[in-house]
Amino acid sequence: MPEGDTVWRTAHRLDQALAGSPLLVADLRWPSLATTDLRGATTLEVISRGKHILQRLDTGRTLHSHLRMEGQWRVEATPQVTGRQLAGDRVRAVLGTADWTALGLRLGMLDLVPTAEERTLVGHLGPDLLGPDWDAALAVANLRREPGRALGAALLDQRNLAGIGTLWAAESLFLEGLHPWTPVGEVDDAALAGVVERAHRLLGASRHQAVQTSTGSTRRGETSYAHARSGRPCRRCGGSIRVAMIGEPSQERTMFYCPGCQGGLGPTDDGGPQRPLGSGPRQTRAGYRPR
Repeated sequence: MPEGDTVWRTAHRLDQALAGSPLLVADLRWPSLATTDLRGATTLEVISRGKHILQRLDTGRTLHSHLRMEGQWRVEATPQVTGRQLAGDRVRAVLGTADWTALGLRLGMLDLVPTAEERTLVGHLGPDLLGPDWDAALAVANLRREPGRALGAALLDQRNLAGIGTLWAAESLFLEGLHPWTPVGEVDDAALAGVVERAHRLLGASRHQAVQTSTGSTRRGETSYAHARSGRPCRRCGGSIRVAMIGEPSQERTMFYCPGCQGGLGPTDDGGPQRPLGSGPRQTRAGYRPR
């Protein structure tokens, strides 16, 4: 699933292309919106809220989209858009002005609500790591609400802080030397504030870059310390990077980490070898304290 920095760039690109010009084409290929006609409406702005995209119109309505796992918005110069592109079976929305056309491909969500009621769609989200509402103290307080929850899972919960995904959760925890399965209640205030601030800095820097990187290198295979590096040597200690599932059943996500740098194995209760993804008990290793 695209992370907050990728969604921010998408919203920024849509805003640059569509804001200030009336829609000449508005084809919403979504069951609940198939008969909706937005032609003539002018886009006031397109913004991101965590991993959500909000396109506000001068008619007092907001078109909301979420990319989920495979979605994307592609912007093309209107004169260059072909009939074949418009007829694609992956197209869920077409929004076009005289100059630019946005194609919503494989979108995971598409809604139209009064702008005054946007909270019905995004009001559950915590402070946005890339938004004007960012509040680090509130994010820390939100994480503290469930002291028994694994830190990595709490970071991925958009109700606590919005925009962070598996990439930036893994990299933030690695850089702060925190074990993903440590209960939040066992992480001291300074360490919890540190990982929140680290995530804020990583996403803030990445939103202006074409390549997501935590290492400073944009070369393929060199952009991360832990994420997507299972079985490869840690760049710091030389040990093997591990991967396991984290989170509650039906909401599990992948988490990459270094046992050497982050204080032990993942979801294993016997100190033995790492179990395969999705198997074995999901328990925090007893006795671990973050560094």
